[in-house]
Amino acid sequence: MIKAETPPSPSPLELFQRVEASFVRQGLMQHWGARLLRVEQGLCEVALPYSDRVTQQQGGFHGGAMGALADIAAGFAGLTVAPAGMEVTTVEYKINFLAAFQGGELRAVGRVLKSGKRLIITAADIKHVASDGKITDCAVMQQTLMPVPKTY
Repeated sequence: MIKAETPPSPSPLELFQRVEASFVRQGLMQHWGARLLRVEQGLCEVALPYSDRVTQQQGGFHGGAMGALADIAAGFAGLTVAPAGMEVTTVEYKINFLAAFQGGELRAVGRVLKSGKRLIITAADIKHVASDGKITDCAVMQQTLMPVPKTY
């Protein structure tokens, strides 16, 4: 019996470059000033600084901004396990908001929980990092992704 060869795993640099190439195409993240901090197999961390672009009427981070940040971090974690030549798209996500914050920045760490041919299940933890360095839980999210052909 002939055993099929498993393709080599991408290097950490190749993973970062793959995610970064997609991240810079995210107009919303660019407009908000989000930064790609860390990429590993099955993991991605993204930061979002506080600004008037991401606030709600009372001056705190808007829930939509928190949801988008979580979607991006977990989605790119999923991209690290998707086959070459594929992107991922969100099928659904559920988010729980734990606290509201002003100032500082949000950091979302997305991670793959289970990867399959048709679906990738991910989660993200969103934390607030205050200007004094204090870190507090902000939100948690679970997501379902689907691999789709890359079109760019």
